[in-house]
Amino acid sequence: MPSFALARSARAWLLAALLSITCRAGAAERDAVLHLYNWNNYIAQPTLARFEQLCACRVKQDYYTDNEEMLAKLEAGATGYDILVPTGNAVETLIKQQALRPLDHALVPRLRNVKPEFLDPPFDPGNRYSVPYAYSITLLGYNVEKLRALGLPHDSWALIFEPEQLARIRGRVSVLNSHRELMGAALRYLGHSAQDRNPAHWEAAKQLILRAKPYWATFSNSTYIKELAVGNIWVAHGYSNDMYRAAEDAKAAGRSFSIGWTTPREGAVLGIDSMVLHKGGRRPDLAHRFIDFMLDGRNAAELSNLIGAGNPNAAAMPHIRADIASNPDIFPPPRALAQRLDVLRDLPPRERRVLARIWTQIKVH
Repeated sequence: MPSFALARSARAWLLAALLSITCRAGAAERDAVLHLYNWNNYIAQPTLARFEQLCACRVKQDYYTDNEEMLAKLEAGATGYDILVPTGNAVETLIKQQALRPLDHALVPRLRNVKPEFLDPPFDPGNRYSVPYAYSITLLGYNVEKLRALGLPHDSWALIFEPEQLARIRGRVSVLNSHRELMGAALRYLGHSAQDRNPAHWEAAKQLILRAKPYWATFSNSTYIKELAVGNIWVAHGYSNDMYRAAEDAKAAGRSFSIGWTTPREGAVLGIDSMVLHKGGRRPDLAHRFIDFMLDGRNAAELSNLIGAGNPNAAAMPHIRADIASNPDIFPPPRALAQRLDVLRDLPPRERRVLARIWTQIKVH
């Protein structure tokens, strides 16, 4: 090994050792609290408990239901969060706003555990600010028995956009209350990328949504999990990990039906959630330690085993339940990642305003 590599290795080891000492020394500090702003139910409690014991600290969590809510709260002046877990396009927004603290890669040596295809993302080249945490695919969840009885296919976005199919499930459909996600699904169904910015394509997507809207029961980012599991909703546009939870809940309750989910053949959105350090955080030392802790394979695997989340951590794979690790709608093969799934990017301010107007028209129509 060249001398400079040895020096770099020695520095990383020394910094990690010093950080460990700092964490443990925090037992005597009143402010040994890591403030985490996270999606709900997005970390296993045993994982948190182990970190708190390791670093003699407490982790205090606040929750958000979508990226827009998180960004709005921060823009309104919320401070004090050490770590956020935004999706890629929101990471890009925060970088442009200069709201993030750059990572010290020497303090997160387990970054090497991340699968190559999830490193160096277009929204954060070189992972200067972000570390992949987990991911989901925005797809279709459905009541297997109901759709089978109705003879409806479940492998196309047509299920939530075409009146011919919707007429048979009127009032039993839920779609995400997210303009980027719903427009992304409509654009994909129309043969475009979910990241398409062509005004004519946006207008066509809006008209497609407005045509389908009368058949839908609700726009929801969270309640569809329970509604699917109890049988009130038969089809839901939502996240793969939420469909996993709905299926597990229905099974645990002994329902007479089962919940399935699938990635539509037209393609879908891949949402990569990443850990980032907010500039307003008071404990970047604990934040770096937490990120490296969560990159440990066993710790990372607990989230996938808890909620069926996709995992960008190669070291986690041996510890993930076989039924989860083998599901292509949770862990899509490389070809699907490259060809059928879009990672949303941030939009320029003018286009953000246009899309916001389109969304208002959709909601009030």
